[in-house]
Amino acid sequence: MTRAMNRPTTICSCNKSHGRHSCLETAAVDAPARSGRSVRCGFVLLIGLITVGAGVNAAPAPIDTHFADSEVLIALPDAALTTGDLPSNPEQLADRVRQQIDEARATGDPRFYGYATRALQQWQGPMTDRLLVLRATVQQSLHNFDNARRDLSTVISRAANARQTAQAILLLANLETVQGNYGRARQHCEDLQNRMPGLIAASCLAQVDARTGNAPGAYRALAGYMVTVPSDRTSQLWAEGTLGEIAAQLGMPEAVEHWQNVLEADPDDLYTRAQLVDWLIRQQQFDRALALTSNYEQVDALAVLRAIAMRQSGHPEADDLTASLDERFAEARWRGNLLHARDIARFELDVKGNAQAAVSLALDNWQEQREPADTRLLLRAAEAAGSPSSARLARAWLAKQHQADVRYPEEQP
Repeated sequence: MTRAMNRPTTICSCNKSHGRHSCLETAAVDAPARSGRSVRCGFVLLIGLITVGAGVNAAPAPIDTHFADSEVLIALPDAALTTGDLPSNPEQLADRVRQQIDEARATGDPRFYGYATRALQQWQGPMTDRLLVLRATVQQSLHNFDNARRDLSTVISRAANARQTAQAILLLANLETVQGNYGRARQHCEDLQNRMPGLIAASCLAQVDARTGNAPGAYRALAGYMVTVPSDRTSQLWAEGTLGEIAAQLGMPEAVEHWQNVLEADPDDLYTRAQLVDWLIRQQQFDRALALTSNYEQVDALAVLRAIAMRQSGHPEADDLTASLDERFAEARWRGNLLHARDIARFELDVKGNAQAAVSLALDNWQEQREPADTRLLLRAAEAAGSPSSARLARAWLAKQHQADVRYPEEQP
């Protein structure tokens, strides 16, 4: 009655950063996903973990069994990436795990992190530096930050492979940046600059500078470095993404050009796509936001942004998407899955108007991740919910970091 189809995996084209993903195998340094670039990769439901936020006991909607024989209900993943048979050597295993990570990031499908985790847990052979870096990448994507730190620290202490050591340093710098530990992040960026100077290390330092009071200087320095120092395409795209983030922090329209450059090279960079869509929504360019989120409804962050754009523009399908997301999130909680708190908090705040639920979720998320988007959401939710204590917590931390962003509520006219 129904049919499913196999969809071949898409191997990314080598770029990225923290919520942005990367094909590190061809770059001078393997770039971590930007979660936000992080590691968050964020835009997903994390299957089989505990529930976050207020308990919701709603059962899923009744199962609909009326489908046309020709209707495709689900696209099955490539069997080569989901098989339980382990490769015979660590390099082959690393290749498979790398592909699974890339697929998870390109599609927003968290099952591939599960496949990668299972393969790494079943592996009985030696844990090479490359396998440890990949395991840390998976752990970071699932927000198991302490486990990721341990693996990366092991690789760095071994210092057995210059490439993997540099990759571990970069991932660790990214992890600390995502969690708001900027002093540690700077140390790792400087270490990377000493070991492997170049545009990626310069981007690493620029990101930290921008978050700690010198965004204008960071932008100028990185933009100048990018046009004067020869670099490979991967490093250039990494820098473009960083410049886009800093430009957005400063309220510069150049942010759009930087993000578009990244998306032209890699349309499946979900983090950058979400950054651009969020910017367009703020500028009330709803048609462009809807165009960029079309066919990405399976990715939580992009689906939520699409729902916001629909709601704010009075789109006739707004209620349908809202209901679909409501059901998706309720079912995930009913099953005991961990939702990405930022996405559901944003949904509660900007789509459903439920500020109390939003501030609780946003605060839980902010305790773990302190990207500007996380801080911005907490401040907005706290303001809407009338929760001055949550706002004070975030503002005290921002003052300590000397961090400013034109998108924070207190900076709005």
